[in-house]
Amino acid sequence: MHLRRVLLSCLLAATLLPAARAQRPLRINLGTLAPRGSSYHQALLAMGEAWRKDSDGKVRLVVFTDGSQGTEADMVRLMRIDALQAGLLTSTGLEDIESTVAGLQKLPFVFHDFGEFDHIMQVMSPRLEAKMEEKGFHVLFWLDAGWLRLFSTEPALTPADFARFKFFVWADPKQASILRHIGQNPVNLESNDLPTALETGLITAMPAPPIFVLATQMDRKARYMLRINYAPLVGAAVITNAAWDKIPAAMRPALTAAARKAGDEIRARSRAESDEAVVAMQKRGLVVRELTPAAQADWQALAEKAYPLIRGGLMPADLFDAVQQELAAYRAQHARP
Repeated sequence: MHLRRVLLSCLLAATLLPAARAQRPLRINLGTLAPRGSSYHQALLAMGEAWRKDSDGKVRLVVFTDGSQGTEADMVRLMRIDALQAGLLTSTGLEDIESTVAGLQKLPFVFHDFGEFDHIMQVMSPRLEAKMEEKGFHVLFWLDAGWLRLFSTEPALTPADFARFKFFVWADPKQASILRHIGQNPVNLESNDLPTALETGLITAMPAPPIFVLATQMDRKARYMLRINYAPLVGAAVITNAAWDKIPAAMRPALTAAARKAGDEIRARSRAESDEAVVAMQKRGLVVRELTPAAQADWQALAEKAYPLIRGGLMPADLFDAVQQELAAYRAQHARP
């Protein structure tokens, strides 16, 4: 009798276990460097709540903030072993997945305004997303954190002025080589090392997002900023194809719409926060210099000197050419009479 009860219990457990698993929500762990409570975090939480509602509780998004899962390179590795399933990444993390995706951020002084950049992203994103899919990742939304501006420890306006500085460049030997070729003095570093490098004098100038400079108080040392559209700081929220494929196909359009809404909110708020950060730093002593027409021409000439090296070097030639062609067509269409 006792043996019969044991066998019946085992049979019942085996019958109920698949049903219990089927009812358990699909948990999506997302890592990000964004601080808890930031506008990025809030938008991701809103996206997670929308996913819960749109999936009738079948999909649960859990957000890990403040770099608690390590660097972006660490997060990419964790996604590849399914310890994380998603990440909100800057171009640094995206480049660990697919190098060409970070190409738009490596085109200095290409975009005159956000209208041009938004148009290029709209046109090029399907192409970039296809490359990410090939590497096992699905793009939920694209974002940017506003323009990289040029900060320095001493006043500077022209490329000749900045050639005197030790100029920060992300740890990429190709970028450093190109900057040396056009007369600058680059220092390869990881972003995390930037505040210490600035404090010790290892670097004396840097392209950086104002939000980051304000948060790390680097404006205490880099007291001068040139308001120039160096390049937009590009990023994206991605999820592994393996995790995305577990979500029923019928649910994906609603989840995609919620993700795109979060991306739009992050983009708009980040651009506003970038301008607000500059104002806040000015109140505590940051000196902002505006471009003169002559300086603008000098920077444009320097960029055009670099483009042949960027094309096929930092950015695939076909992608570089496509961006230039689309930009030319956009500018012709939107030229003032």
